[in-house]
Parts: sequence; C-alpha cells; structure tokens
Amino acid sequence: MADSLEKGHNLKRTLGTWDLMVMGVAVAVGAGIFSVGAKAAGSYAGPSVTLAFLLAALTCALAIMCYAEFASAVPVAGSAYTFTYATLGELLAWIIGWDLILEMLTAAAVIAKYWGIYLSSVFELLHWNVPATINILGLDVSWGAFVIVAIFTTLLVLGTKLSARVASVFTILKVAIVLFVIVAGAFFINPANYSPFIPAAIQTTGGDGDVWMQSLFSFMTGAHPAQYGLFGLLAGASLVFFAFIGFDVVATSAEEVKNPQKTLPRGIFAGLAIVTVLYLGVSLVLTGMVPYTVLAQDPNASLATAFVAVGAGWAAEVISVGILIGLTTVIMVLLLGLSRVLFAMSRDGLLPRGLSVTSAKRGTPARVQIIAGTAVALIAGLTNVGVLEEMINIGTLSAFVLVSIAVIVLRKKRPDLKRAFKVPFSPYLPILSAVLCFWLMLNLTTLTWVRFAVWLLIGLAVYFAYGRRHSVVGIEAKRVFDETVRTEAVREENSLRD
Repeated sequence: MADSLEKGHNLKRTLGTWDLMVMGVAVAVGAGIFSVGAKAAGSYAGPSVTLAFLLAALTCALAIMCYAEFASAVPVAGSAYTFTYATLGELLAWIIGWDLILEMLTAAAVIAKYWGIYLSSVFELLHWNVPATINILGLDVSWGAFVIVAIFTTLLVLGTKLSARVASVFTILKVAIVLFVIVAGAFFINPANYSPFIPAAIQTTGGDGDVWMQSLFSFMTGAHPAQYGLFGLLAGASLVFFAFIGFDVVATSAEEVKNPQKTLPRGIFAGLAIVTVLYLGVSLVLTGMVPYTVLAQDPNASLATAFVAVGAGWAAEVISVGILIGLTTVIMVLLLGLSRVLFAMSRDGLLPRGLSVTSAKRGTPARVQIIAGTAVALIAGLTNVGVLEEMINIGTLSAFVLVSIAVIVLRKKRPDLKRAFKVPFSPYLPILSAVLCFWLMLNLTTLTWVRFAVWLLIGLAVYFAYGRRHSVVGIEAKRVFDETVRTEAVREENSLRD
C-alpha cells in the first residue's frame, strides 16, 4: 500500500464504476461472442452450450469474487501478482506475474492479428481491395496489427481516463450490434432445434492417437475423446471459458480507481453480469435458429453460419463489423493490463526499476507501456500467433487458482484488513473456485502444458538471475538482517568486555 504512494512510481486514481464495468465488457465481448458458442455447440455440447456458458460464467464469478475481495483490501496495481505477493511470497508471485505476462502478451498479439484480418474483411464489404499483409524485406507484415496497437499504446500513454472514454464509445457500439443480432435472430428460432437439449454422447475416432492434441485429463486417464453428452458439455464449458477471460485484467487497474473499496467490486460484477446475459442470449438464438448438426458440419462455424443457413446472409456483414469493433476494445484493455503487471513487478525490483517511472503530469507508466506495445506489435505483425491461443487460457486459469487459494491465506494472515467485499462461505467457495479452474486447466491439450512448463522454466531462470538479487523486499530484508547481525555482534562484544 505504501508503494502505491511512492513519488515518481505511482498512478493517478481517475477511474469510476462505469469505467470498470465498460472495461470488463470491452475485454470479454470480442470476436468470441460470434464464434466460440457456435464451435462449442457444433463440436461438443449441442443446444446445451447454454449450460456450458452458465458453468463457465459460474466458474469465472467464483474466481472474480476472490479478485474483488483482494482488490478492495489491497487496491494496488498488479492484480493476481500483487495479491499472491501479499500472501504466498515472492517466488510464487513471480511465477504468477510471469503467467500474467504470458496471458496478456499472447492475447493482445493474437487479437491484434485477427483485428487486421477482419479489417480486410470489412474492406471487402466496401469493395476495397486492401490486403491484410504487406511484404517488407521478404517478410509478410500484418500492417493492421501495427496500426491498432500503435493507436492504443499512444492513447494509454496520454492517460488511462482518456483511453477509458474511447473504450466506452466502442463498447456501446458493439453491445448495440450484439443486441441487434440477438433480436434479429430471435425471429428465426425453431423450438424443435432445442431437442435433444443434451445430445447423446458419441465416441470420436482418431483423436486419441495424437498425444499432443489430447487434453491432459484424457492423456492421464486414457479416456477416449467424446462429443456431446455430459463430458461433451464439460468440454464445451472449457472452450467457452475463453469468452470470460479478461475480467482479471480489470483488477490490474486497482491503483487507478477512485474509492476502490466500493468501486472495484461493483464495476467487476456489473461487467460480468452484462457479459453473461449477452453470451446466453447469443447461444440461445444460435442453437434455436439451426440444428446443432449444421454447426458441426462447418469447421469454422460462427453466428454468421446460422444466419446464412436461414437465408439471412445480410447479417454476416453486420457481424463482420461487430467483430472488428469488438476486437478493438479488447486490444486496448489487454495492453493496459500487460503494462500494469510489468509496472508492478518493476516497482518491486523484480524487473528493472526504471520501467516503473510514471509521468508526473499524466500519471501513466509511459516507458513500460511503449515497451509492451512494441512487443505486442512485433509478435502480432511478424509471427503466426494462432498456435499460442491456448496459452492465454492456461495463463489465466493458473492465476485464478492461486488467487482463490491466496484469499483464504489473507483471511488468516490479516483478518484486520478492511474489506468492502468478502467472498461468502469462505473457505468453501474459494476452494471450489480453485478446483473448477484447475479442472478447466486439465482439459487443455498436453502440448499447451508442455509450452507452459517451458515458459515457467524461462521465468524461473530470469528470476534467479535478476529478480531475486534486485528485489526491493529482498534488499530491505537483507539490510535489516545485516543490521540485526551487527547489533548482536556489538552487543556480544560489549558483553565480553564487561
């Protein structure tokens, strides 16, 4: 708490409840609202994809309760990294901070890449032939990704409040498009498409031959991959959980919120409620418009697939525009979250302290924001980021697990802390949150887990080579220890003289 007041390394408190609510909707409602439900319905859950969304929303809500309690008790930048540091110690804090960097860096790069692709799709609707990539020195560069990341990096450097206002405009537009699509699709609903609501399980063939693409749970238990049925519903919940990723990013802005004890819980929960209603509406309309078997036949199934199937192809154009607008705000919030985690780790000395210097006038960490934006732009513009999509999930879920455990620890360690919000039925709900999030992690592929392990090993190497030796907490602890030793030595020497 004292660190957040350090001159030259502190952030301005400018955000209110509306800003946080918009931020949550902005980061969670993107291209996924038009596609992830269709994929889950066609490949895993059928019409019961609505239940999959409810299960994913419940899991997210449990974790977000833990975030809300922490953020109201310790309203400091860094989200899960800071919360873990305050309870479970520096090494685990570093690991979770490293995970958050992975989550936000890959998510921002993946979405910036797709933004450039969808921009070209919108140009095609206008009959403009503008390619998604340009060739520079033999490299195919996604110019759209560079442009959008540069714009939002500049806005975030100029001020968080200004960025929040811009995000509000885009968020209102995309919510309006989603509502329009839901209302338009409702006219094409055929109740017969909801039956059977949970289709009978079908064992798939061939999938269990690829060890790397199996879920870790299937690999460990030897279970055959299956479609539909109860396990299909659970697999669908693991897939659609991606739609709710991002609410932890809202907590990274805790140090920039006015009256955080009350504002943070209100803003986070209001945003989650809006997003849940929107996803449930889309999934109900989607599975009511066409049989789930139609969605299963399209490897790139989306909401547009359903509209085309019922003869309303015009909706595909509206959806393309909605996706572009939706992705825009997601990029901004992820860039904000990435820079705030790096800022917090830098201020603690685990990364170079110079990165956490803030502008006296604007109160923003310009240096780290520019570095974060540059890294995202280069990855999005020059690499094939699609292979890293599941890394976003595992980074977020690992953070959810630790925060759920940490909130129990903080209750024991510091019962005196003022908490504007408390997770009810603690420790049972936090434990349930950790178990559900870990279950979702087990449903990710073995290849994702291997990549995750490699990322953690790199992180541990960085920590022991640099972070541990430069940690502000560690240096202060060493100073106090050395001073204590000297004092004891002097006392012992004086005792011998006497």
